[in-house]
Amino acid sequence: MVDRIGIRREDMYHWERRVPLVPQDVLELTQKNGLRFQIQSSDRRVFSDDEYRAVGTKVVQSLSGCPIVIGLKEIPVDALEPDTVYVFFSHTIKGQPANMPMLQRCLDLRCTVLDYERIVDDEGRRLIFFGNYAGLAGAIDTLWTLGRRLAWEGIENPFEALRQASAYADLGEAKEAIAAVGRRIASDGLPRGISPLVVGIAGYGNVSKGVQEILGLLPLEEIRPADLLRDRGLPRSAMRAPIVKVVFREEDTVLPIDAGKRFDLEEYHAHPERYRAGFERYLPRLHVLFNCIYWEPKSPRLVTVDAIRSLYAGGQPALRVIGDISCDVEGAIEVTIRGTEPDDPVYVYDPKSGEARSGVEGVGPVLMAVDILPSELPREASTYFSAILKRFVPAIAAADYASGFDLLSLPPELKRAVICHRGDLSPGYRDLVKHLAAAKE
Repeated sequence: MVDRIGIRREDMYHWERRVPLVPQDVLELTQKNGLRFQIQSSDRRVFSDDEYRAVGTKVVQSLSGCPIVIGLKEIPVDALEPDTVYVFFSHTIKGQPANMPMLQRCLDLRCTVLDYERIVDDEGRRLIFFGNYAGLAGAIDTLWTLGRRLAWEGIENPFEALRQASAYADLGEAKEAIAAVGRRIASDGLPRGISPLVVGIAGYGNVSKGVQEILGLLPLEEIRPADLLRDRGLPRSAMRAPIVKVVFREEDTVLPIDAGKRFDLEEYHAHPERYRAGFERYLPRLHVLFNCIYWEPKSPRLVTVDAIRSLYAGGQPALRVIGDISCDVEGAIEVTIRGTEPDDPVYVYDPKSGEARSGVEGVGPVLMAVDILPSELPREASTYFSAILKRFVPAIAAADYASGFDLLSLPPELKRAVICHRGDLSPGYRDLVKHLAAAKE
């Protein structure tokens, strides 16, 4: 077992205030498992240096010499140390070009990288994540964006009263603000032209649940995706509601290339190339779209550039805002051409030029594409994440990283997360070599 575990300060994003292990969980791991921790000093972290000192954790400026370093987001190339085990979200498993230099440096330094995103069970389900906090913060920010966009159009609306998630003291205060908007809508309704307000949610996992938790504070009626396509309009019950919610699953968003076949979920996951994008048919009916799906490049996109160009060719459609909570740049939402941070969170995608303009003004959908959304609820999100991570830390600390990958003594769910080890890509990630090569060209 290692004698020291370092917790690094987050320095890739100015707005990042989360921490992977909160003070009380560090104390528990110290007392129950005999682990020793050092934490890198930070004046931005939501849990202060003094809160860690209070539980006996040594606060240091450098983690040099710590055999295991635990963080959250990507690590700057010049901060990497040789022969070190790093545990963090590497954002490399899809061959992301921006992070190939970091991965290459890890290989050159014979580091071991464990990626939270790949800590999964036998069925491939993620075991460590920020739960629904991305959805919670993303829903708040998207409704705030909607309020600003409608106001710019000259439409007075109750969503103008909202602030970004990061502007509230905590989640409870944010929820009360949303609930107040809900009470106003229930009493006064919504302006003509956006009533009923049709809100689509792509996905049904933890992120989607966070979005739906926030929307649940508003007066709404839920309908099926098929109801959006009715020739005679929305069901009567939906027409009486101020807000209509629609949740889309895989079978709603793609269509078999072979028109004679029916959708099959197992086939889709195994052979996404047999399917094509099918979401475009719903876009004209939506005012707001929340993207909560996990997307891979081999899968059809949810919203394409061509679909947006077609939608806006005839003037302002119903669609005002896309809350791209998953935030894969040029991924499921192809018009998400860059991720944003909380101090500049939204931009308008111009369907003609393909360019983005910060703010809510202009022709095209407004994209809310903050890619570190849980950081807007840093204390609650960190506490949730830490409660899960602490269960894996003893096994991470106990492994003998001097051995080769085959003999690396990690539980299966952790071994699946080893992207590289002692200078080599792990067997499950050797296809990343082509992305590493491309990054050098």
